[in-house]
Amino acid sequence: MSESPREHRLAVRRSARVFTLGGEAATEAWVALHGYGQLAGRFVRRFEQIAGPERLVVAPEALSRFYRQGGVGIVGATWMTREDREAEIRDYLGYLEQVRATVIPPVPLTLLGFSQGVATAARWAASGTAAPKRLVCWGGLLPEDVPAAGLSALPVTFVVGDRDEWAPPERVEEQAAALRAAGVSVEVVEFEGGHELNPEVLLSLV
Repeated sequence: MSESPREHRLAVRRSARVFTLGGEAATEAWVALHGYGQLAGRFVRRFEQIAGPERLVVAPEALSRFYRQGGVGIVGATWMTREDREAEIRDYLGYLEQVRATVIPPVPLTLLGFSQGVATAARWAASGTAAPKRLVCWGGLLPEDVPAAGLSALPVTFVVGDRDEWAPPERVEEQAAALRAAGVSVEVVEFEGGHELNPEVLLSLV
């Protein structure tokens, strides 16, 4: 009779990339968490218009990279998959805490997640360690494992394109209504467009 394999858990060190813009005399900081299949070095360029000496923009890159097209070509990164889900969540929350402690000065913090980065940002905000002043959920929905109570201490802004197939406006409104019913301060900003970062809307959030 064959023996079942035994699983072993190891904590290992690895390199992570974090990109920043501005912040030479920071009085506030934004952490921008990219979506599935994106890389932080490219993603952070979308925030050049809001970065400056007093506003630091920090874009950590997710720890798992992959080829987006069948093992060749363009490389992207993902925050997690369904495989070993709970461990991956713990790992990236620990990683983001290291980013906060080593890269971000003690100034008011805005967390912005785009697409898959919304779930990552929401989990970090709800963990109680990041202590942001607000959470911006752009083109994404909150994961079911983030309770409304975990977001009760900060305002939440949903940003969604009226043609966003990954975060349909009606689903965003449903989540916003549920959060409001639980006592969370919620704003929904809708713009003409799809699953994208709109530069005019981004400026309006500053």
